[in-house]
Amino acid sequence: MPEVIYKVDLPAFTGRNVPIKEIASAIGKDAQYVRLGIQQGLLKFGNSNEYSYYCPDKRVWEETGYFNEEAV
Repeated sequence: MPEVIYKVDLPAFTGRNVPIKEIASAIGKDAQYVRLGIQQGLLKFGNSNEYSYYCPDKRVWEETGYFNEEAV
């Protein structure tokens, strides 16, 4: 059986912290929905402490399919 090789073009991830408002707009939800989803562990692409959030571009893309080429 021949070996099948797939070529996948991935975005140019930089580790950029994607703003909550940008994520919310991309997925069609309110920013508070995204914040609570991260806090409660329902959204797996971000980490938070009490007042700040870190949502790296690669994890956001893996979970939502959203990547902003212009922000790189």
